Amino acid sequence: MTDKNIVDRSRIHKNAAVIKTVRATRERLQHGREISPVFDFELIRLHINAVLQGAAAVPILVIFAAVGGLWFDEAIWLLAWALLTMFVYAGLVLMARRASQRQSDEDFTNRWRWRFLAIYAAIGLCWALFAYQSCTTCQGDTFVFYKSAVLLIALAATAMTTFALRFALYFAVVPTVIALALRAGISRDAADISVLAMISAAALFFIFMAQRLYTTNIKMLGFQTEKDDLIAELEVAKSVSDEARRRAEESNLAKSRFLASMSHELRTPLNAILGFSEVMSGEVLGPIANESYKEYVGDIHRSGQHLLNLINEILDLSRIEAGRYDLNENALALSDIAEDCIGLVQLKARSKNIRIQEVFEQGLPLVWADEKSMRQVILNLLSNAVKFTPPGGEIRVTLGWTAGGGQYLAIKDNGPGIAEEEIPVVLAAFGQGSIAIKSAEQGTGLGLPIVQAILAKHGGEFVFKSKLREGTEGIAILPRERVLESMAPVEGMAGADQKKKRAFRRASSSSGMPGGLGGGIQPLADTPA
Repeated sequence: MTDKNIVDRSRIHKNAAVIKTVRATRERLQHGREISPVFDFELIRLHINAVLQGAAAVPILVIFAAVGGLWFDEAIWLLAWALLTMFVYAGLVLMARRASQRQSDEDFTNRWRWRFLAIYAAIGLCWALFAYQSCTTCQGDTFVFYKSAVLLIALAATAMTTFALRFALYFAVVPTVIALALRAGISRDAADISVLAMISAAALFFIFMAQRLYTTNIKMLGFQTEKDDLIAELEVAKSVSDEARRRAEESNLAKSRFLASMSHELRTPLNAILGFSEVMSGEVLGPIANESYKEYVGDIHRSGQHLLNLINEILDLSRIEAGRYDLNENALALSDIAEDCIGLVQLKARSKNIRIQEVFEQGLPLVWADEKSMRQVILNLLSNAVKFTPPGGEIRVTLGWTAGGGQYLAIKDNGPGIAEEEIPVVLAAFGQGSIAIKSAEQGTGLGLPIVQAILAKHGGEFVFKSKLREGTEGIAILPRERVLESMAPVEGMAGADQKKKRAFRRASSSSGMPGGLGGGIQPLADTPA
């Protein structure tokens, strides 16, 4: 069912096989021998492909060598040599084709390696037979140079084919060098000695290049294996991440349904608790003779109000996190909302002899925002400031322009402040600093996270600055896109409302409050970001 947190246990078994393969490959790469058996198999496959792709090159070279030899010397042995060499090369191609059709097993690599080395030894004997022969009717060193050119081409072609098969080039080259050495030793001719030196040097060079190519292919196969392992690890991580995301979504859905259900179940009895406790504390139905009962009724009412506020804050934060917090936006003035909120907290501030100073820039245009949300933002910041400001302290409320053309509202107190390392804790849900924990007026730790989330919904930003023994400042910033164009006020519409609000502010702050703040306190930052 969709309302239950169901976990797909079969995914664990699927991931376990991939994880086991990845670990085995890591062990092989880190602690195995220099050349892995898997690499041997890949090299054999690479050699087979090279033989099949160049199957027609060597027979053509043999035919041209035989035809050229017949042009120099009408020797029948060249035809027999060409037929024998082409027969051996045909056997090599057939062997490579047969090996390409076989499936790999434990003995595949060793078995076919020795077969290929054997046939390359036969090829080396064929070229040794060609290298040992000489021309009896040729004059000068023309045939010797022709023979050396054919041997160089054959040596290069063999090196290009056998670089993936270790020691194959030795089996193909050594018989030819031995034949040339025997020929030079018998004839004592300078041309034969020069051919021996040239072919030997070329053989050493091609053996060196083949070894380098072999090492490069080993490294490339290692990189390919590591890439495959990384892809496997990424697939495992993605699978685990998808499973975790699915479980988190299901948990979030279950949490949302639980909160929706519990809010209804808790608010219903809370309404009765708050209503009846308020009736009893007001002694509407008659006086309460026992003073302890009256005190208990007040405690019940305050506790119920605290619980209701906690439920409302949790639901607000849950709706914001779930993306279901809809904004009812309209044009409003931040100064009006700030004045109303100050009036709401003024009574509590007056009881602690806290002065609230307003520094509002004149002529600020309206902003496009949700009025209920902005009231909640300002009330949360003001409530925190009043809560943690000591008796006789000051709170400065500043409203003005930002450097980017937006509007900001900063609320700064001269309370005990918060250590810089505790600021991330305070901004987290249910997080409280050490001062709040020690304070008698502990909150839920949801006020600032809700402020931060509401401003983020508006595309704005919340900046929180605090230092120990220097106070705390919270800055709510609305972006430039939220500021509306200034318009001339309509006569008889806005003036009356403004006068009423100012009269209400003067009435709420006139009694018992000393005037003339003498400059007040300076904010932590002159201009908000």
